[in-house]
Amino acid sequence: MPVEVKVPSVGESIKEGMIGTWRKASGELVQRDEVLLDLETDKASVEIVAEVSGKLEILAKVGQVVKIGEVIAHIDSSASAPVQPSTAAKDSNAATTAKEADNGPAVRRMAAETGINPSNVEGTGKDHRVTKGDMIHAQEKAATSPQSSKATPAQSSTSSPQSAPKVKNETSAPVELPKLSGTAREDSRKPMSMMRRRIAERLVQSQNTAAILTTFNELDMTAVTELRKRYADKFQEKYNIKLGFMGFFIKAAVDALQTYPEINAFIDGNDVIYHNYCDFSVAVSTEKGLLTPVIRDCDKMSIAGIELAIAAMAKKARDNKISIDDLTGGTFTISNGGIFGSLMSTPIINPPQTAILGMHKTMLRPIVMPDGKIEARPMMYLALSYDHRMVDGKEAVQFLVRIKENLEDPARLLLGV
Repeated sequence: MPVEVKVPSVGESIKEGMIGTWRKASGELVQRDEVLLDLETDKASVEIVAEVSGKLEILAKVGQVVKIGEVIAHIDSSASAPVQPSTAAKDSNAATTAKEADNGPAVRRMAAETGINPSNVEGTGKDHRVTKGDMIHAQEKAATSPQSSKATPAQSSTSSPQSAPKVKNETSAPVELPKLSGTAREDSRKPMSMMRRRIAERLVQSQNTAAILTTFNELDMTAVTELRKRYADKFQEKYNIKLGFMGFFIKAAVDALQTYPEINAFIDGNDVIYHNYCDFSVAVSTEKGLLTPVIRDCDKMSIAGIELAIAAMAKKARDNKISIDDLTGGTFTISNGGIFGSLMSTPIINPPQTAILGMHKTMLRPIVMPDGKIEARPMMYLALSYDHRMVDGKEAVQFLVRIKENLEDPARLLLGV
């Protein structure tokens, strides 16, 4: 009797999702616990696995919106199981199989996509098995190798024989626009992803419910840049992570929020909800869209703790492992458009928060110093978008000035002045 594959419950607030990518084709034999598809929700992407082995029959198409509990496929468990390798083949491939077993489909999928043979990767999992993290590390290492430009996944012949067939993703693959010509005009259409729909809804909600204003200032990055350069090697040696700028910005913003607590508060009807903690939503751009995972209790963390927490969240985002809990509950947001080259922008508030800090590209600009001399200094524009219903212009400007002062003279953060 066919076994139903249903859309699982992935959170109390999520009622539907969209079929993102089928990892297996209809009519294909699948194994128990093998990933069948990616389900896109308005908050994250979820992998759905097979509960039994058998022959797959797909009922829901890529891009189709489905309800929680809806049947999207059948698995005929009476069908023949996938052909297993002979005893001799098992013996000859024992090392590879053992190394892949730790992460199963994830390792095989990466092998198919990157052309990296897991048997050539040093495993850090149990019994030296290869994990998905090992494959990512191997891919990054290969990208920096002088030989990396000589081979591509399409040219490799070492991908795993058990890797899932590649199915065209109608929702995430870029649309190939028709070539311009003097005689034909064409349009292309594809469904908006669930995450993009939710982002659109929240942006419109923010614009329609908050009185958003933006104030700007400029920041001389000389001091924090020199501090970072001076201690970069020792920091990485001690904490095994690079010293970035975000840790400094978050610490500076924590101090400013504690000085101006209304910017860390929410409006709830006719009430104001104040928070005696600082949970920062840090905007992260992914292939699926903009995510804002939350770094909690930043007011209790060191710069090293913040950098480690951000790195952990970035890895979860890269691996599509961000959970709903990771994305909810922030009290303030920081967005760094500078990594894309943005010189200035007006970021939109993430409701129900009251404000968002925008960082931008650092550029050398001629600056008149207090002694009248002109020097080339690394300058960054800062932007604070805030809800004028909650925050007056005076407090918004003073908040941004305090961040500027903290970063132009980082000793203030140590001394608490």
